[in-house]
Amino acid sequence: MRSVLHAGTSRISGLDSEVGIAADFDGADEHQQQNWCEQRDFQHALPRLRAPMAGAISQATRVRIVPPLHCTSTAAFTGDPVTRQTVEEILEVARFTPSGANIQPWRVYVLGGEEKDILSRALLQAHNEARDQHVSEYRYYASELPEPYLSRRDQFGRLFYGSLGIAQADLIARALQTSKNYGFFGAPVGLIITIDRRLEIGSWLDLGMFVQNVMIAAGARGLQTCPQETFSKYHAVLRKHLPISDDEMVVCGMSIGVAEAASASAGSLMPKVPVNEFAKFIGFDD
Repeated sequence: MRSVLHAGTSRISGLDSEVGIAADFDGADEHQQQNWCEQRDFQHALPRLRAPMAGAISQATRVRIVPPLHCTSTAAFTGDPVTRQTVEEILEVARFTPSGANIQPWRVYVLGGEEKDILSRALLQAHNEARDQHVSEYRYYASELPEPYLSRRDQFGRLFYGSLGIAQADLIARALQTSKNYGFFGAPVGLIITIDRRLEIGSWLDLGMFVQNVMIAAGARGLQTCPQETFSKYHAVLRKHLPISDDEMVVCGMSIGVAEAASASAGSLMPKVPVNEFAKFIGFDD
């Protein structure tokens, strides 16, 4: 039996795309049938999805994208509020991030108001009184970084702490600077982002794209973001305040808000290698 599933046309921000699928449904295995049914269900849902997608894309093309912060200032964010609706709009865009087999491995805890302040105080207490007793559940850096990565990390340390007037050997001042992370640098909204620990490294690639899309969607709305891996170290504290299951691993946090002028202008602090140092073009005539 040859079944032709739903075919239709969607219009997003003025672009037409034909969507259709033809499949030998009865001859397919269980996973193929499930995949085709999911695509059919998605196409039936297209009319409902067009409006938010079109609005998000249209807004992103109209508004200058605001780069993320390096969070080098004393108080990186102003006290300007960010509404729940704005955060929902940001996540509405980010949820369309592609993922392998569409498993969508991300989970987000959105914090604001007094609940965020309570968590911040608990994190600061842990950092000030028992930071050596807390360890992340994953390793961010290799134990021995090869070149050129080691030199880049060393350069980061010199630039970052130098911009703050902190000597790299001053561990007390460095710990004080790190502590500002746990107050979300004064931002009105904080995110804690987790992933299911049972998933493999490919799902972390998906999660990385999701985090980047959150940052881009926030920038399209005139907001700055600061992704913060350091929250992963205090997963035990986070679990006491948030409904994080045992199957979830804390990956990072993120601060979202309106940046102070000095912070907003610091985006060019960190040098980036030019395209010709990391990309090779093959098969081009020009």
